[in-house]
Amino acid sequence: MTSMSLHPNLVSSSFDHGPGPVCGFLLARHCLDTVKFSYRRGSRGRWLHLARRPTVNCELMTCSEELQVRRCSPLLESLLLPSDNVSTSGEWNAVPDIWKTSAERYGDRIALVDLYHDPPSKFTYKQLKQQIVEFSEGLRAIGLKPDEKLSLFADNSCRWLVADQGIMATGAINVVRGTKSSTEELLQIYSHSESVALVVDSPAFFNKIAETFISRAAIKFIILLWGEKSEITSKVTEGMTVFSFKEIIDLGRESYQKLINHYKEEGRKCIYKSINSDDVATIVYTSGTSGNPKGVMLTHQNLLHQMRNFWDRVPAVPGNRFVSVLPPWHVYERAVEYFIFTRGVEQIYTTVPNMKEDLQRFQPHYIISVPLIYETLYRGIQKQIFTSSTARKLVALTFIKISLVYMEFKRIYEGKCLPRNQNQPPFLVSMFDWLLARIIAAVLWPMHATGLKLVYSKIHSAIGISKAGISGGGSLPLYVDRFFEAIGMQLQNGYGLTEASPVVAVRQPTCNVLGSVGHPLQHTEVKIVDSETDEVLPAGSKGIVKVRGPQVMKGYFKNPSATQQALDKDGWLKTGDIGWISPNHSRGRSRHCGGVIILEGRAKDTIVLTTGENVEPSELEEAALQSNLIQQIVVVGQDQRRLGAIIVPNKDELLLKAKKLSSLDADSSELSKEKVNSFLREELKTWTSECSFQIGPILIVDEPFTIDSGLMTTTMKIRRDKVVVKYSDQIAELYK
Repeated sequence: MTSMSLHPNLVSSSFDHGPGPVCGFLLARHCLDTVKFSYRRGSRGRWLHLARRPTVNCELMTCSEELQVRRCSPLLESLLLPSDNVSTSGEWNAVPDIWKTSAERYGDRIALVDLYHDPPSKFTYKQLKQQIVEFSEGLRAIGLKPDEKLSLFADNSCRWLVADQGIMATGAINVVRGTKSSTEELLQIYSHSESVALVVDSPAFFNKIAETFISRAAIKFIILLWGEKSEITSKVTEGMTVFSFKEIIDLGRESYQKLINHYKEEGRKCIYKSINSDDVATIVYTSGTSGNPKGVMLTHQNLLHQMRNFWDRVPAVPGNRFVSVLPPWHVYERAVEYFIFTRGVEQIYTTVPNMKEDLQRFQPHYIISVPLIYETLYRGIQKQIFTSSTARKLVALTFIKISLVYMEFKRIYEGKCLPRNQNQPPFLVSMFDWLLARIIAAVLWPMHATGLKLVYSKIHSAIGISKAGISGGGSLPLYVDRFFEAIGMQLQNGYGLTEASPVVAVRQPTCNVLGSVGHPLQHTEVKIVDSETDEVLPAGSKGIVKVRGPQVMKGYFKNPSATQQALDKDGWLKTGDIGWISPNHSRGRSRHCGGVIILEGRAKDTIVLTTGENVEPSELEEAALQSNLIQQIVVVGQDQRRLGAIIVPNKDELLLKAKKLSSLDADSSELSKEKVNSFLREELKTWTSECSFQIGPILIVDEPFTIDSGLMTTTMKIRRDKVVVKYSDQIAELYK
């Protein structure tokens, strides 16, 4: 990384020089009109803001002859940079550069819609670019310097995007997290990252964390993305410097215009430096499914690689609509959002409670989300079918079964089946296999086509996704994959991790091999190595996945030992995932699968039984979740003779089944523990019968695993280690 020494910023702040006015945009002879505050020194070395609102000082000040340094996103602020610092090719050098390109290409097209905040917002590409520039300039005006860290703790909204990009455009580094994390975790992230200030979602959220943060962290200023300062109720914030989003925008707009006008009259008098592509853009703390989260340093180049190489996997065109439901600080959602804004797409922010309604309302072309969202859609469709009249249910289920079989044979003759035998089949065998599959698929096609018209079209209309659903951030269950393929909705499964910015591989629309995560992105290398010897394994062999490419992180912040464990001297990232690469076959049912990656779990999740057998719990969990009686499941059994499971049952479905079987009175609302246990054991036996291992004792718990309880990450993955710790005593009882 080409780092910059700590020169004074163009904004000279009284945070650094004691009480007095903030001198903005220092020039060789004159200063622009500046924002003026009054400060006093408070406890713990903080500067406390005495004025409730900023005022504009219209004086011009004479400043030192020392030229000051300003960091700029080369294309976004090319107007302010010397000509020799501006790329004539228009190539992006920093992430915020994309906004100049997009504003020029897509101008008055709608860029984003945010209906669930006050006020509801809708921005064109030009307006969005302008907001980012103004927010960035506002940050400079209140004293944010290049390379400083600014914590951005907020949820999905248009203002999150403006803040994120505004921070990056100053040459500062944002440290991101959502509001669902605990206050202690947020404080740990703030302190460990050496952040100097806070950007928070709302007054309500800030009130929740204020007492802990103010008493234990040094905070130069606080910015509210939504709401008013008057809504802050905590008394401990009295005297703290707090800005509303509008104040930052207004300061930035005024300061930027004065800066432009001054340069027209006086010429450039400052040292301007471009943000380098290998500068750190953001620090993203891992979700932490096990252990403490680590700060992943991602550079502008890391994120730009993602934007430049998604197009062949997600061929979005101007005017397409995307629905966003994931937390934007998560690097998966974040990288995809950056990408779609380079394609002229309309982004619609929604929430989990409003997602179903918004899918129908906006009829998006794409939705990009985690597997749990697609599982939820699947379960909703299944429930709708099973609660229909007997005739409708029979028709729908018959068509779906036929379509599932049709798709199996279609994959065979198209050569898109994952190989079970790594050896290529003989020519005559493969020809017969192809011919038989073609004939059976031709026979089934009329019924499949009828199902598309009579049944699946109604499902499509309810879901509203016309092109594809992109899945990442976890394992996509095969039964969900097969179901959506059968009804004619394309799911493209992908694979990535925070340390790879995050996407490593995604299935292509033209090569959508079920059960895989697709081919690696361009300029990305993947190899499979032996977990003990680190030797590269041949195609078809299972081992640890390693990744190398422009998207691989710079390292973990202030954690060189963890960085050395994750990255070897040749730049290979050890993912900790178990997988294999499909071999290249020139014929047979796997002829178009060569090079796709197949994942089979996490190395650290592997359960080792006392018999010496290694078990990947994800296979069993995925199979068990096909039951509508099982809401959540965690397979356990480390150092035991057999496997067990912790199960959160679906109480409503259990009651419904019991009443159908006359095991419960129609007026009753409770099932005995013995009856629940019996039903769940029966379901496990049914759905896991084809798995390599079977589940023995089960622990039934009433309380679901949630983000608030700390048992799920904010991307809705179960924190296996924390679940096991919480129920350790009960698990021990299972094996007595």
